[in-house]
Amino acid sequence: MYKVLVIEDDAVIGDMVSMYLGEEGFHVVRYETGHAGLEAMSEFQPDIILLDLMLPDIDGLALCGQIRELSNIPILVVSMKNKVIERVNALTAGADDYLSKPFSMHEMSARVQALIRRSKHYHSSAVPSSIPAKPVEALSKLPKKPAQEMDESSSLISLDHHTRSIWVKGDLIETTYSEFEIMKCFIKYPGRVFSREDLLQTVRGIDSLVTDRAIDVHIANLRKKIEENPKEPKRIRTVWGVGYKYVQ
Repeated sequence: MYKVLVIEDDAVIGDMVSMYLGEEGFHVVRYETGHAGLEAMSEFQPDIILLDLMLPDIDGLALCGQIRELSNIPILVVSMKNKVIERVNALTAGADDYLSKPFSMHEMSARVQALIRRSKHYHSSAVPSSIPAKPVEALSKLPKKPAQEMDESSSLISLDHHTRSIWVKGDLIETTYSEFEIMKCFIKYPGRVFSREDLLQTVRGIDSLVTDRAIDVHIANLRKKIEENPKEPKRIRTVWGVGYKYVQ
């Protein structure tokens, strides 16, 4: 039984979501504040988090970023905010999908299942995505990858498909699911120009909402992580009017 952590202060929406997902066979727990939800993560070990952005005690975007620093658990943002910039900000903070209120319970369930399905597929051969007992220490002591394990196709950047990790000059770089998928395409086909539509098809789950603008956000985030100077990228190049390409 998959576990869903709902962080939602609206009792009506929270109860409806919990009831619907419960009837769909999920184990659901709900908390009305961000701090309570964050504290529950370690013990509950959810397979996905449904996060409202308008919480009484903490900014939802800040909480989203904090969760992403601790874990790769899929995050589905549900919010009354429906402007494009709000979606972009949520994706930038680490969310994997965004659903505007009011929404169909059936669509919400489909998105939850799609994100869990994608997550389980990605981690089928990896160590389970759990919350570290001492997250601050864990994040400050990222391991170095031995030089002999680097991918022969790129001396500076390598991908570990089993753990879904990206290594840049031997340093482990944390990425979201979509960022890893985009980078996987780039590494596999260096020099090939990918249109935004190509990349959309790469990261879009059957039920997930991904836009052209989201692709630009993912590219910007990847550049910050792998480029020496993100403002003058040498690896991920923009092909004006078309899309992007990766240069080894």
